Amino acid sequence: MPFSQDYFALFGLPVDFTVNRGELDGAFRQLQQRYHPDRAAAGSDADVRLAVQQAAAINQAYTTLKSPLLRAHYLLELAGVEGDSESRVTRDGLFLMEQIALRERIEELDEHPQPFDELEQLRSTVEVKFVDCEEQFAHHYQAGDYLRAQDAVAKLQFFAKLLEQLDELEQDLEDR
Repeated sequence: MPFSQDYFALFGLPVDFTVNRGELDGAFRQLQQRYHPDRAAAGSDADVRLAVQQAAAINQAYTTLKSPLLRAHYLLELAGVEGDSESRVTRDGLFLMEQIALRERIEELDEHPQPFDELEQLRSTVEVKFVDCEEQFAHHYQAGDYLRAQDAVAKLQFFAKLLEQLDELEQDLEDR
Protein backbone atom coordinates (compact mmCIF):
# COMPACT_ATOMS: atom_id res chain seq x y z
CA MET A 1 0.00 0.00 0.00
CA PRO A 2 1.50 3.35 -0.99
CA PHE A 3 1.25 5.31 2.29
CA SER A 4 3.38 8.10 0.89
CA GLN A 5 0.39 9.35 -1.09
CA ASP A 6 -1.90 12.01 0.29
CA TYR A 7 -5.02 11.07 2.25
CA PHE A 8 -7.34 11.94 -0.62
CA ALA A 9 -5.51 9.62 -3.01
CA LEU A 10 -5.48 6.91 -0.35
CA PHE A 11 -9.29 6.92 -0.40
CA GLY A 12 -9.61 7.62 -4.13
CA LEU A 13 -11.14 11.06 -3.56
CA PRO A 14 -10.47 14.37 -5.29
CA VAL A 15 -8.39 16.88 -3.33
CA ASP A 16 -11.16 19.23 -2.26
CA PHE A 17 -12.70 20.59 0.92
CA THR A 18 -16.03 19.03 0.01
CA VAL A 19 -15.88 15.30 0.68
CA ASN A 20 -18.55 12.77 -0.16
CA ARG A 21 -18.94 11.03 3.21
CA GLY A 22 -20.51 7.94 1.64
CA GLU A 23 -17.52 7.46 -0.65
CA LEU A 24 -15.08 8.20 2.19
CA ASP A 25 -16.80 5.76 4.55
CA GLY A 26 -16.98 3.04 1.89
CA ALA A 27 -13.31 3.40 0.94
CA PHE A 28 -12.37 3.41 4.63
CA ARG A 29 -14.21 0.15 5.27
CA GLN A 30 -12.54 -1.47 2.25
CA LEU A 31 -9.07 -0.37 3.35
CA GLN A 32 -9.79 -1.35 6.92
CA GLN A 33 -10.73 -4.88 5.84
CA ARG A 34 -7.85 -5.20 3.42
CA TYR A 35 -5.17 -3.99 5.83
CA HIS A 36 -6.56 -5.16 9.16
CA PRO A 37 -3.76 -6.32 11.49
CA ASP A 38 -5.53 -9.65 12.09
CA ARG A 39 -4.71 -10.59 8.50
CA ALA A 40 -1.02 -10.49 9.40
CA ALA A 41 -1.38 -12.34 12.72
CA ALA A 42 0.12 -15.52 11.29
CA GLY A 43 3.05 -13.61 9.80
CA SER A 44 6.33 -12.50 11.26
CA ASP A 45 6.65 -9.81 13.92
CA ALA A 46 7.69 -7.42 11.17
CA ASP A 47 4.54 -8.24 9.19
CA VAL A 48 2.37 -7.61 12.25
CA ARG A 49 4.14 -4.30 13.01
CA LEU A 50 3.69 -3.19 9.39
CA ALA A 51 0.00 -4.13 9.46
CA VAL A 52 -0.53 -2.17 12.68
CA GLN A 53 1.26 0.84 11.17
CA GLN A 54 -0.86 0.61 8.02
CA ALA A 55 -4.09 0.38 10.03
CA ALA A 56 -3.03 3.39 12.12
CA ALA A 57 -2.24 5.38 8.96
CA ILE A 58 -5.64 4.52 7.47
CA ASN A 59 -7.39 5.53 10.70
CA GLN A 60 -5.46 8.81 10.86
CA ALA A 61 -6.30 9.63 7.25
CA TYR A 62 -9.98 8.83 7.82
CA THR A 63 -10.16 10.91 11.00
CA THR A 64 -8.57 13.84 9.19
CA LEU A 65 -10.83 13.74 6.15
CA LYS A 66 -14.10 13.24 8.02
CA SER A 67 -13.52 16.32 10.22
CA PRO A 68 -14.07 19.65 8.42
CA LEU A 69 -11.56 21.38 10.70
CA LEU A 70 -8.85 18.74 10.35
CA ARG A 71 -9.51 18.48 6.60
CA ALA A 72 -9.08 22.24 6.20
CA HIS A 73 -5.79 22.12 8.14
CA TYR A 74 -4.64 19.20 5.99
CA LEU A 75 -5.53 20.97 2.73
CA LEU A 76 -3.48 23.98 3.80
CA GLU A 77 -0.63 21.65 4.71
CA LEU A 78 -0.82 20.07 1.24
CA ALA A 79 -0.71 23.57 -0.25
CA GLY A 80 2.47 24.29 1.72
CA VAL A 81 0.83 26.79 4.05
CA GLU A 82 2.47 26.54 7.44
CA GLY A 83 2.06 28.44 10.64
CA ASP A 84 -0.66 29.60 12.91
CA SER A 85 -3.18 32.20 11.79
CA GLU A 86 -4.71 32.59 15.24
CA SER A 87 -2.72 35.75 15.94
CA ARG A 88 -4.11 37.44 12.81
CA VAL A 89 -7.65 36.40 13.68
CA THR A 90 -7.32 37.68 17.22
CA ARG A 91 -6.61 41.11 15.73
CA ASP A 92 -9.97 41.00 13.95
CA GLY A 93 -11.91 43.28 16.29
CA LEU A 94 -15.37 42.34 15.07
CA PHE A 95 -14.64 38.64 15.38
CA LEU A 96 -13.24 39.12 18.88
CA MET A 97 -16.28 41.11 19.98
CA GLU A 98 -18.50 38.36 18.61
CA GLN A 99 -16.49 35.75 20.54
CA ILE A 100 -16.73 37.77 23.74
CA ALA A 101 -20.50 38.12 23.36
CA LEU A 102 -20.92 34.39 22.75
CA ARG A 103 -18.73 33.49 25.71
CA GLU A 104 -20.68 35.88 27.95
CA ARG A 105 -23.91 34.15 26.93
CA ILE A 106 -22.31 30.81 27.78
CA GLU A 107 -21.15 32.07 31.19
CA GLU A 108 -24.65 33.35 31.96
CA LEU A 109 -26.29 30.09 30.95
CA ASP A 110 -26.57 28.79 34.54
CA GLU A 111 -28.55 31.87 35.54
CA HIS A 112 -30.89 31.76 32.54
CA PRO A 113 -34.52 30.86 33.43
CA GLN A 114 -34.61 28.35 30.53
CA PRO A 115 -31.00 27.14 30.27
CA PHE A 116 -31.72 24.30 27.83
CA ASP A 117 -33.58 26.62 25.46
CA GLU A 118 -30.77 29.18 25.65
CA LEU A 119 -28.20 26.43 25.12
CA GLU A 120 -29.97 25.27 21.96
CA GLN A 121 -30.19 28.84 20.65
CA LEU A 122 -26.48 29.28 21.32
CA ARG A 123 -25.67 25.97 19.65
CA SER A 124 -27.74 26.92 16.61
CA THR A 125 -25.99 30.29 16.36
CA VAL A 126 -22.53 28.74 16.63
CA GLU A 127 -23.36 25.96 14.15
CA VAL A 128 -24.48 28.55 11.58
CA LYS A 129 -21.24 30.47 12.10
CA PHE A 130 -19.22 27.25 11.80
CA VAL A 131 -20.89 26.42 8.47
CA ASP A 132 -20.28 29.99 7.30
CA CYS A 133 -16.58 29.61 8.09
CA GLU A 134 -16.51 26.27 6.24
CA GLU A 135 -17.96 28.02 3.18
CA GLN A 136 -15.46 30.87 3.53
CA PHE A 137 -12.62 28.39 3.75
CA ALA A 138 -13.80 26.46 0.69
CA HIS A 139 -14.15 29.67 -1.33
CA HIS A 140 -10.75 31.07 -0.34
CA TYR A 141 -9.00 27.72 -0.71
CA GLN A 142 -10.40 27.16 -4.21
CA ALA A 143 -9.42 30.71 -5.16
CA GLY A 144 -5.86 30.07 -3.96
CA ASP A 145 -6.18 32.78 -1.29
CA TYR A 146 -4.46 30.75 1.38
CA LEU A 147 -4.06 33.59 3.87
CA ARG A 148 -7.82 34.13 4.02
CA ALA A 149 -8.35 30.36 4.00
CA GLN A 150 -5.98 30.15 6.96
CA ASP A 151 -7.97 32.85 8.77
CA ALA A 152 -11.19 30.91 8.13
CA VAL A 153 -9.57 27.82 9.67
CA ALA A 154 -8.60 29.77 12.77
CA LYS A 155 -12.20 30.96 13.09
CA LEU A 156 -13.41 27.40 12.57
CA GLN A 157 -11.23 26.39 15.51
CA PHE A 158 -12.84 29.02 17.73
CA PHE A 159 -16.33 27.85 16.81
CA ALA A 160 -15.40 24.17 17.16
CA LYS A 161 -14.16 24.88 20.69
CA LEU A 162 -17.39 26.69 21.49
CA LEU A 163 -19.42 23.73 20.23
CA GLU A 164 -17.37 21.39 22.45
CA GLN A 165 -17.93 23.71 25.39
CA LEU A 166 -21.68 23.73 24.71
CA ASP A 167 -21.70 19.92 24.64
CA GLU A 168 -19.96 19.86 28.02
CA LEU A 169 -22.38 22.40 29.45
CA GLU A 170 -25.34 20.40 28.21
CA GLN A 171 -23.97 17.32 29.93
CA ASP A 172 -23.46 19.32 33.14
CA LEU A 173 -27.03 20.63 32.99
CA GLU A 174 -28.39 17.13 32.41
CA ASP A 175 -26.38 15.75 35.34
CA ARG A 176 -27.91 18.21 37.80
